[in-house]
Amino acid sequence: MSNPLKPQLDADYIVNQLKTLLAIPSPSGYCMDIMRYVGEEVGKLGYTMEQTPKGVGIITIPGEDPSTVVGISAHVDTLGAMVRSIKSSGMLRFTPIGGYDMQSVEGEYCLIHTRDGRKYEGTVLTTKPSVHVYVDSRDAKREEAAMEIRIDETVKSKEDTEKLGISVGDFISWDPRTRVLDNGWIKSRHLDDKASVAALFGLMEWLRREGRTPKHTLKLIISTYEEVGHGNAYIPQDITELIAVDMGALGDDLSGSERHVSICAKDSGGPYDYGMTTRLIELAKREQLPYAVDIYPRYGSDATAALHGGSNIRAALLGPGVHASHSMERTHKDAVVNTAALLLAYVIE
Repeated sequence: MSNPLKPQLDADYIVNQLKTLLAIPSPSGYCMDIMRYVGEEVGKLGYTMEQTPKGVGIITIPGEDPSTVVGISAHVDTLGAMVRSIKSSGMLRFTPIGGYDMQSVEGEYCLIHTRDGRKYEGTVLTTKPSVHVYVDSRDAKREEAAMEIRIDETVKSKEDTEKLGISVGDFISWDPRTRVLDNGWIKSRHLDDKASVAALFGLMEWLRREGRTPKHTLKLIISTYEEVGHGNAYIPQDITELIAVDMGALGDDLSGSERHVSICAKDSGGPYDYGMTTRLIELAKREQLPYAVDIYPRYGSDATAALHGGSNIRAALLGPGVHASHSMERTHKDAVVNTAALLLAYVIE
């Protein structure tokens, strides 16, 4: 196309979708509510979403050439926790869902989701939470056994907590603490990977508004178990190439930023497809989108899961740059919109 794609995207729509997605709790394994929302919004855009038995969403957009099917994947599941045990004090011991440092959730507000639909607020603390009481409070190791959740109810015993309907195996979601600033900065938990899902909504909104048909048939995959490693272990067999859209890691010797689209050439699963990665770089240059090519040695994606699951595909990875991943994350509106623009450039030509 001769006209750049970024100005044609509805940035406000993309950011509003991101805010809505961030407000819906969805730790891996507890994605029913958010997938219901995704399905409803997809329907408003004139598309339909099927769900696999595992709960993964698949949105099919017919292309000019239906003989080739391109998959684009992003995940709605996030980090979280689960009740491991109820202590004699009524406090909760928890087990992590996904990989994060315990110090990154110390002091965080949370919701405990019971199996019968009740929700209770709580706070993550160490077992020695006060410097006025515990001489070794500052030095105590931040590890699972030394952390607990204080429930915001009057509980003084295990029996009191059980009377609330809280049980071992109940899901726990972290307060995202989302802030969208007027200068474009967006800080929140779970930008990994709801920022990428918002970019996919921007792609769909543009295709529908402009009445455009992608060059090849698209299958947009909304994954629900990425944070625990098997989100896209299965993908439809007619997909021949898959772009995983996930947050770009920042720091150390990496060259990206929160305003870049990050293109990953290699992660813990090995190198991504040479031709697809090269094409993404060429399109980013053509569309004048700030981008960075990086290596993520401690990172895996839904494309990795698909390859490990036996899919005979080519694969690539890109996404908005996100600072402090799996902690208090931050990105910029430009990175999210630029990600949508790069995806559009890839699928319409």
